[in-house]
Amino acid sequence: QVQLEESGGGLVQAGGSLRLSCAASGRTSSNYAMGWFRQAPGKEREFVAAITSSGATTVYADSVKGRFTISRGNAKNTVYLQISSLEPEDTAVYYCAVDTRFPNLRVRLRDQDRYTDWGQGTQVTVSS
Repeated sequence: QVQLEESGGGLVQAGGSLRLSCAASGRTSSNYAMGWFRQAPGKEREFVAAITSSGATTVYADSVKGRFTISRGNAKNTVYLQISSLEPEDTAVYYCAVDTRFPNLRVRLRDQDRYTDWGQGTQVTVSS
């Protein structure tokens, strides 16, 4: 089992930026795909962005494309989500997730069912 810890959330004004981090631990291998999801109040959790273990493939939700960037740290057990041009609609709890089974599979990166472990989330609040 992988333990995930998200950080970097907070309160920011519309148009501002944040960088979310997710650090994974608990496995000797850090070979896994990683994704970010979010859940706004009263809504279902939705896909935001994902990256394969090699970093060769990244995918984004249409609503964040061009504003959010997912990347892996030099230590492959870390993933970042750079979020800019924030909008009030981006307010949500952001969750990090990993897929330990198929680290470089390029399909179904948007599917929550693909991911095997989840973090507790970090709150992002965007004020207008």
